[in-house]
Amino acid sequence: MKKLYLLILRSYLGPLVLTFFIALFILVMQFLWKYIDDLVGKGLQWQVIGELLFYASTTFVPLALPLAILLSSLMTFGNLGERYELVAIKSAGISLRTVMKPLVVLSVFISIFAFFFSNNVLPVTNLKFKSILYDVRQQKLALNIREGIFYNGIDGYVMRIGEKGKDGVTIRDIMIYDHTSRMGNTTVTKAKSGLMEQSEDGSILELTLYDGFNYDEKTGRKHETTRPFQRTYFGEQYRRFDLSEFEMMRTNEELFRNHYQMLNLKQLGASEDSLLREMDNRATGLRRSVEISYYYNSQLDSIRYTILPDTIAVLNSLAALEGLSKDDLVTVYDLAFNSARNTRSNVEFNITDFNSRMVLLRKHQVEWHRKFTLSIACLVLFFIGAPLGAIIRKGGLGLPLIISVVFFVIYHVISISGEKSVKAEQMEPIVGMWLSSAVLLPLGVFLTYKATTDSPLFDTESWQRFVRRLFLGRKSDIKLKSRTDNEDSAAL
Repeated sequence: MKKLYLLILRSYLGPLVLTFFIALFILVMQFLWKYIDDLVGKGLQWQVIGELLFYASTTFVPLALPLAILLSSLMTFGNLGERYELVAIKSAGISLRTVMKPLVVLSVFISIFAFFFSNNVLPVTNLKFKSILYDVRQQKLALNIREGIFYNGIDGYVMRIGEKGKDGVTIRDIMIYDHTSRMGNTTVTKAKSGLMEQSEDGSILELTLYDGFNYDEKTGRKHETTRPFQRTYFGEQYRRFDLSEFEMMRTNEELFRNHYQMLNLKQLGASEDSLLREMDNRATGLRRSVEISYYYNSQLDSIRYTILPDTIAVLNSLAALEGLSKDDLVTVYDLAFNSARNTRSNVEFNITDFNSRMVLLRKHQVEWHRKFTLSIACLVLFFIGAPLGAIIRKGGLGLPLIISVVFFVIYHVISISGEKSVKAEQMEPIVGMWLSSAVLLPLGVFLTYKATTDSPLFDTESWQRFVRRLFLGRKSDIKLKSRTDNEDSAAL
């Protein structure tokens, strides 16, 4: 049995590793196509790009691992069935349950690893990935001044270079607009030629201009009907531009640490408790503020609380206004209207804030359940792929790949639909997040039962016999009944 178990494990581990990295590669390529505009043309170092791709690939493990388990299990048992190895094993008196036993144990260990990965590794990689991606997207495009095109990448300046020399340093027909005074195009520099170089560390752009003019229009002076215009000639002028803003600045990761995707189970529980306490405190504060403004209204409801009638001092509003003059009544009514408007605005603001906190609470609950759904999905998809491969008896990357993609799409669509329903408050978190596993688990049990009992599930002849028996058997019963009725009538 040990040799058989080793054979099964070797047949399974190879496709598992291969399909896992293929799925991971496809997901990383999808990520690159999605954010290609944020990565190209910014002069990023290879180290930054490597870190970004590494952390991005770890965040795609929850998608790649279930697909790899489904496809590899289907390929393994499909290859065994196609080469008649399963038939030889069964002829030796070894059942399919025994053959599946080492892979079931391995799948359990993979599921445990997936849970620890989701709870301990994934929050850290999400933090690294989101912070680096944020910095990359905020990074400005690298300095790229092209011929004949106005360039405004340097804050406060717009420049145009008519022609660049072959040496990459000599430039001609230079025009620079200085907008640092925030007064428009009032200061302009033009030069016939010059030199353009960067400092060794790339933080300074140095321009040496020859044979040009500085144009300056004086504006902003009071009591002036005309604007003086000044033109100054220079034979040589030296300009320096700060390029430190083109360097990638790393944001403090602590700013992202409280996001629900960067928390483990313990931290998610503590964050949920904090959100619930904040919501209760805000609802209590709103109730008290409304009681102060409308303490005589026994029917007024706040967001989550109802004021009890026995705590209300009922006043006769009309009697309280008797004896007041017309001007005093107008003042009283104005104050009442203003108080009502302020209270209404306060209630509407708190309702909006309460709803946003409820959405955030739902996202925390979704993330809490997600830590477990990955592990269960690995087991469920294994019990779909393994018996299905033994039934169809087709290996390779042809039919198994198509079937795996179909089942994985079904699982993913149900999972995403349930998650969105939870966030929209249409389902409870425990229902929406476990919906995909609950739908596919009976299918896995059914396929496992059919495979272990050697039921001809995909045998066309057996289905034809079933349909023929279903319809022809019914017709024969009808004919037999009609014949019996005819004999009875003839006897009478």
